[in-house]
Amino acid sequence: MRPASLDEYIGQTHLFGPGKPLRRMLEGGHLHSMILWGPPGTGKTTLARLVAQQCDAQFIALSAVMAGVKDIRAAAEQATEARRAGRRTVLFLDEVHRFNKAQQDAFLPWVEDGTFVFVGATTENPSFELNNALLSRARVYVLRSLTEADIRQVLDRALAKQAGTVTAEDRALELMAKAADGDARRSLNMLELAIDLAADATPPVITEAIANEVASGGLRRFDKQGEAFYDQISALHKSVRGSDPDAALYWLCRMLDGGCDPRYIARRVLRMASEDIGLADPRGHTLALEACEVFERLGSPEGELAIAQAVVFLACAAKSNAVYKAFGEAMQDAKTLGSLDVPLHLRNAPTKLMKSLGYGKDYRYAHDEPDAYAAGENYFPDGIEPRQYYNPVSRGMEIKIAEALARRKK
Repeated sequence: MRPASLDEYIGQTHLFGPGKPLRRMLEGGHLHSMILWGPPGTGKTTLARLVAQQCDAQFIALSAVMAGVKDIRAAAEQATEARRAGRRTVLFLDEVHRFNKAQQDAFLPWVEDGTFVFVGATTENPSFELNNALLSRARVYVLRSLTEADIRQVLDRALAKQAGTVTAEDRALELMAKAADGDARRSLNMLELAIDLAADATPPVITEAIANEVASGGLRRFDKQGEAFYDQISALHKSVRGSDPDAALYWLCRMLDGGCDPRYIARRVLRMASEDIGLADPRGHTLALEACEVFERLGSPEGELAIAQAVVFLACAAKSNAVYKAFGEAMQDAKTLGSLDVPLHLRNAPTKLMKSLGYGKDYRYAHDEPDAYAAGENYFPDGIEPRQYYNPVSRGMEIKIAEALARRKK
């Protein structure tokens, strides 16, 4: 089912549209090393093959799951022989992110001297998974998930090659295109199963019922160790911070649907309550803690509703990062100002010796002062000016806190 030419390649119009640099490069027969970064089933391997074909280059394919430095050396020897014969070589490494940094370095001498053009494919962010030396010698191209229209083209083309043996209802193809979730490989796998199921019928037709059967149970794209994981939890957190309960629910359900551990999400919801709601509405922290406890007691899927309730509450609650910022500033001072002594009047004096040394002398017991507040007392170490880390926002409960602090300061 792989396309035999650039014109048959489906999707990635941002790379192959008229006048786009990559298309001009291939049509001109020019080659350079590249990293193809994108989700599964978006055409990375196919594109690498077309690059070699378009430029009449030898194509050597390796997978980082199985290959090692020995295989790279063997490929370099083949490329050297082809070079002597006046032909270029494209070395394709699938799953390049699975190579460690030392293995990635093994490519560099041959990429540098032009023995072969390196094309790597990865589903992971190259910034994190590939070393800088390799990245500096290869241009990164980002491949996007295929649209439902793209997937429908893939299915239609595959069916056309089965002409006379099987047909499909339009609704069935729509269902499979949607269930493929942007992955052409997944769509073809479903079509293959559907053809097998339809083979017993007379005439063989892929019906909506068959499509529902082969498309059921598939999870949406989600990788608990990959970038999709961190992108989605970031979107959930930012939706809560942005006070959008509907978007927050959507990203929560995307992660749950993709197989994310609800316990992880519940822990992150606790973080949201601390970082973004804080004292503007302390009930947020309580509700987030209770959501963790409810999930532990009920499990999935019933316990997920408690997490959803916490997410919606936090998204709707008044927002404050005042304590979050204050904590950061105080921690910075603690790290940079040195080991300043505790002033004598703030020290405890459980022994006679300590009392004789002045520990606790002149300490003002706040409960003995008007309004239980020792006005003018200093609780910072000697030698530094009192700081104001905490600045309450004018939202939620922090309005009252700010008023109380202002009265005391006055």
